Amino acid sequence: MAATKELRRYNPAGAVSGSLAYDLDWELRERELRHAGEAPRQREVVVEQPKVRTRTETKVQTRERQHLSLFAVAGASAVAVLAVLVLMSYIQLTALSAETVALKNQLKTLKAENVTLTAQYERMFDQNAVKEAAEAAGMSKPGASQIYYIDLSDGDNAVVYQQTEPNVLSRVLTSVNHGIYTAVEYFK
Repeated sequence: MAATKELRRYNPAGAVSGSLAYDLDWELRERELRHAGEAPRQREVVVEQPKVRTRTETKVQTRERQHLSLFAVAGASAVAVLAVLVLMSYIQLTALSAETVALKNQLKTLKAENVTLTAQYERMFDQNAVKEAAEAAGMSKPGASQIYYIDLSDGDNAVVYQQTEPNVLSRVLTSVNHGIYTAVEYFK
């Protein structure tokens, strides 16, 4: 017995002993060893008796009519309103998502078109193409006789001429002209 306990202590249940295979029958053999020499147990068979209902009760039990609470009605209506609001917000979210997808598709199309137009723009302003177009139009580089240099080393000068004062008649005509112009602009 001491050797068996010793063996169990160093070889607990489920441990591998000698090979890597798991010993599935170990617990069954241990149970058989523990109960060796005992008489086999007989199980008692219990037969269920059929349940028979008797109709001795003629009185039907009913619940009292419960009163409908104002808070229950208010709570149910609040839940219904909130459910409708949640559904409406989901509808708005779905519409915004669809619009976002449409705008993203439009953005992809515009980016592709931008790349194409940028390439065409760069081809239009290619230096060699501009040079060829200028030569075809009869343009050429200016010669030395066509270049003029301006000397700005002197200070800036401005000449102001004094106007003579207008006479009374010209001032009256200017005022009338200005008044007519203002009236026409107002009614436009």
